[in-house]
Amino acid sequence: MNRPNPNISAQRPAIRQLDEAAINRIAAGEVIERPASAVKELVENALDAGARRIEIAQADGGKTLIRVSDDGCGIAPDDLALALARHATSKIDGSDLLDIHSFGFRGEALPSLGAVGRLSVAARAEGFDAAEIAVAGGRMSAVKPAARGRGTTVTLRDLFYATPARLKFLRSERAEAQAISDTVKRLAMSAPQVGFVLRDVSGGGEGRVTFRADAEPGDLFDALEGRLRRILGAEFADNAIRIDATREGLRLSGFAALPTYSRGAAVAQYLFVNGRPVRDRMLIGALRAGYQDVLARDRHPAAALFIDCEPKLVDVNVHPAKAEVRFREPGVARGLVVSALRHALAEAGHRASSTVAGATLGAMRPEPTGARVYQMDRPSAQARGAAYQAQAPGFAEMAGDWSARVEDAAPATDNTPATALPLGAARAQVHENYIIAQTDTGMVIVDQHAAHERLVYERLKGQAAERGIAAQALLIPEVVELSEADCALLGEHAGDLATLGLGIEPFGPGAIVVRETPAILGEVNAEALLRDIIDELHDGGASGLLGARIDAVLSRMACHGSVRSGRRMSGDEMNALLREMERTPLSGQCNHGRPTYVELQLTDIERLFGRT
Repeated sequence: MNRPNPNISAQRPAIRQLDEAAINRIAAGEVIERPASAVKELVENALDAGARRIEIAQADGGKTLIRVSDDGCGIAPDDLALALARHATSKIDGSDLLDIHSFGFRGEALPSLGAVGRLSVAARAEGFDAAEIAVAGGRMSAVKPAARGRGTTVTLRDLFYATPARLKFLRSERAEAQAISDTVKRLAMSAPQVGFVLRDVSGGGEGRVTFRADAEPGDLFDALEGRLRRILGAEFADNAIRIDATREGLRLSGFAALPTYSRGAAVAQYLFVNGRPVRDRMLIGALRAGYQDVLARDRHPAAALFIDCEPKLVDVNVHPAKAEVRFREPGVARGLVVSALRHALAEAGHRASSTVAGATLGAMRPEPTGARVYQMDRPSAQARGAAYQAQAPGFAEMAGDWSARVEDAAPATDNTPATALPLGAARAQVHENYIIAQTDTGMVIVDQHAAHERLVYERLKGQAAERGIAAQALLIPEVVELSEADCALLGEHAGDLATLGLGIEPFGPGAIVVRETPAILGEVNAEALLRDIIDELHDGGASGLLGARIDAVLSRMACHGSVRSGRRMSGDEMNALLREMERTPLSGQCNHGRPTYVELQLTDIERLFGRT
């Protein structure tokens, strides 16, 4: 049955010019998806105006009211009407769209909002009187005097009243309010020197403050750390490491959390390019690759990373909402993120997570028993030593039927007491799996199997990097049929794949022959492997998939080759394990992202026993 094409008219269609109102509504559909999009555009305008304090108010999830007030440079009365005109902007002159130093530059936000809602703009610039202009459904009023200080207040009421069909696509008021809050928090991260206040005025009046972040003092990193502590919480700040690296005109800065502070979903990943919040697939993939060796597949890293570069090195004019960017050299940007994260994580490899320690203390904390008992002051070191000697015979009895054994004090190394080292001196082994070590400031509990698993894994990776990945020749080479474009793509990376043990050659047009596969992978489906590699090459421009598979095999080998739970270790073995952990990068977590040890401060332990 033949159906007529609804897009083809029986008569020749006439070409007509759309009116200004229709043009603005179409633009609004691209730029203003929901109330949070309107808040994003207005707050970015305030930041471009040099505001030091921005206050946002919303009612009913932004559906009935959005108001953004700032103390920026303001707008002169004669420019108010032009500010509401389509493609009118003070950000650029239009001569070079690759030299953009501001958030906004399209000149679409205000006219788009005025086309789908009731918009009013009140502003006062230095040396001018305050003035106000309003527009509703695309119809503009005359400019009239207003009363306000320096800066701008933009009020948007009844969003999408002129396009009621769009209202049906909005979510609940609570969900839209949460989206607004998330948007404001992202922008607040990008400008820690600016104060932000978000109010919910749904009930009228002043409403209630749902988010507040005062301007942070200090330099770049101190201000950013303070702002992230306010937004992401103290746990993130306490478990984050500083990132600062440069490469070929790009600078990466920010904070990334330790692998032991991971999340079950990618909800704590914030990426910025020249201060602009973005959701870029390439950067998200690079973030994941940076944590590849230290996180399980079902865990996600937490990070707030900022890439800064000359505007000409990145194109922000690729998406109406400016949520995506395109780097001139995407491989450089991806490599910078991956290498900087791996280097920082390696340097902090045996830093314990405070979250893990806090959970440990919480599990050990006894129930309140009434009045607090005040203990005498701590005894001196000499008194403690005498007491330890007096108690030694009792400890000797534990060598038999008990699951814990106490070792003699570890010898000093290089005139440095073992307790002064990061992981201290091994004192005992309990349940044949956990090593108890003493440090000058507390104690460390080590999971011997998890710790040794990381050590063996790093050793195997080092050997593979030094000697290369052994390849096994296929008895019968496998021919894989692909498109000519995919064959050409694989041919470009054949040399890199060969270093990983995968030998491929062209086999006529539209085919690749696989002659060797990595021996460590054992039997492998060559066609499936090639297609996965092609997908990754299309997505990220480089294939780390084969290397990731090999690393996964090395990880499994390390698990089977490490010290097993239940094995008794001598004092020398335990101390040797601690010293090797101190020398090995990433030893603070096993191959799956679990912590290898927990560090407890002496002050926290004393609080457990009421020694306050």
